[in-house]
Amino acid sequence: MCARFARGSWRYAAPPAVVGLFLLPFSLVWATVAFLTGGAALGFHRDPDRSPPTDGLLAPADGKVSVVREEDHRLRVGIFMNLTDVHVNRAPLTGTVEEVVHSPGKHWPAFTKESDRNEKVRIEFEEYTVVLIAGAVARRIHPYVEPGETVARGQRIGHISFSSRVDVLMPEDVRRDDLRVSKGETVTAGETRLVDR
Repeated sequence: MCARFARGSWRYAAPPAVVGLFLLPFSLVWATVAFLTGGAALGFHRDPDRSPPTDGLLAPADGKVSVVREEDHRLRVGIFMNLTDVHVNRAPLTGTVEEVVHSPGKHWPAFTKESDRNEKVRIEFEEYTVVLIAGAVARRIHPYVEPGETVARGQRIGHISFSSRVDVLMPEDVRRDDLRVSKGETVTAGETRLVDR
């Protein structure tokens, strides 16, 4: 089976590989370091297939639940993705994209409260919102969807290059008691049910 990688991952893997080719005649050690750096960048952008369940509001990201709070009469659940997590993000529910909005901002570490002011992309659906938040290392957010597009539960909707956070603002009828996960739990994008639905 062929390995799958996030869209555009070669732009991160190719430069160190080219440097490695250049260094090869001069230093095997430094060429190896460059090749390993390129391989690590490619490995970071891996995009494994997932098997979404047929029901439930699913986790939009791999990682650890770092935020659970009420916000404007809606429940927000945030998932921190560290460098070893898959960074391809998925739709929690089937829905139509209403808006994709990029907001510039800071680059605080994604696991801190200050990261609420970081650069982000909001993907608005009819019932819910997914927010892709850049972290201290992550400087590139890559949404895959556009307004008017209908996505299936668990479908890929974007990725963030290097550690970051993804939040989902739940539908208005979802309450804290409905959550199947709690802060600190590890979840898998497109497979872990956050809420039965």
